[in-house]
Amino acid sequence: MPETSSSGTGRRAVLAAGLGSLGAAGLAGGVALAGRDQPGAASAQAAGAAGGDASAGSARVPFAGAHQQVITHDPVAARASMSAFRVTAQDRGELAELFEILTATIADLQAGRLPDSRDPSFPARETGILGAEVQPDHLGIAVSVGASLFDERFGLADRKPKNLAKMPFLANDRLDPQRSHGDLLLTIEADHPDTMQHALRQIMRAARAHMVMAWTIEGYSRGTGGGHGSGQTPRNLMGFKDGTNNLDMTDDRVMDEFVWVGADDGEPEWAVGGSYHVVRVIRMFVEFWDRTRIVEQEQIFGRHKVSGAPLGSEDEFAPINHSADPDGETIPLDSHIRLATPQTPDASGDVILRRGFSYTRGVDGSGQLDQGLAFVSFQRRLEQFLNIQARLDGEPLEEYILPEGGGFFFALPGVEDEGTSLGARLLA
Repeated sequence: MPETSSSGTGRRAVLAAGLGSLGAAGLAGGVALAGRDQPGAASAQAAGAAGGDASAGSARVPFAGAHQQVITHDPVAARASMSAFRVTAQDRGELAELFEILTATIADLQAGRLPDSRDPSFPARETGILGAEVQPDHLGIAVSVGASLFDERFGLADRKPKNLAKMPFLANDRLDPQRSHGDLLLTIEADHPDTMQHALRQIMRAARAHMVMAWTIEGYSRGTGGGHGSGQTPRNLMGFKDGTNNLDMTDDRVMDEFVWVGADDGEPEWAVGGSYHVVRVIRMFVEFWDRTRIVEQEQIFGRHKVSGAPLGSEDEFAPINHSADPDGETIPLDSHIRLATPQTPDASGDVILRRGFSYTRGVDGSGQLDQGLAFVSFQRRLEQFLNIQARLDGEPLEEYILPEGGGFFFALPGVEDEGTSLGARLLA
């Protein structure tokens, strides 16, 4: 049975009840799109939207660094997947072996190195789905850990990041346990699905003795496509631009302020350089949405659908001044843009780096399209995300979305020194 929160009324709740055999639920409606509009942010996602261009195959994502490089790599790849795993390692030594295997395999994959061939009378060391020459294809892989890894199995309870916990019920959640949480999360980005599948299968093959997949989701949207051209802000499956005011991933100062855990944050020493990693798999009731008047859609988001401009403006990137519209006559007081970024002093630090993607999973048992947003954010402190989520609780957008899975994770710091591995500082 899905885990269910007590809230959820109105048209969204009625629609959800009518889905019969859906068997899953959604993430908090508001949080689904949390942080879309943030003050003082740059449109790095829009600038990087060319990731899906056919010429992008020459780009290689670096592996070594103080942080896992794919988290802020620009341009962003056109496709992504997230796969959660249960760690089956029996002790701390086997857990260390798992991290060493992951590090070596990911480094080889991002460098385009294939395993040596072997006698054909044995199973191949490589899937072969990419042929003999592997293109870079913007392949990047990140490893994050969940709160459950810090239970009694490995003696790591005193090393858990201070805010890392199993994702609780948020507004209107109805979480499917089969699509939520996990000991470990792999995020794989690339411009083509075969590159992602090759990477996932190679990693699972190498680490099969120490981890088992719990759930996975795959999607797209960050590269160019029919809905947007190179250099334009991508659109979500509701038809609205998504990422207009995302953080500038190329600005190290901004990343240090809002994304990376710092030495003075009161976190375990090993966690410095990592980041809190939020995943929210949000079902969108797109058929219901498609029957909604455009003017109502625009009031829900607070932006014009075609241009992406704030209501009352013509430019997508026009500055917004809520104080000049105190009664919400232009941008409604309960619009997504206004609730996410109220422009009050207490909300000035509620800024997150979004790196999500759209997904489609065919149809459910009621013949409804199963589509939505895999919301992904990275932040220095988990409360940056939670504060935005709290403000979005009860927003009109909740009638059209339903959170159904995901989890809270912590993206490990990067690998700077040869001979060390991801998670080495955690286990030291």
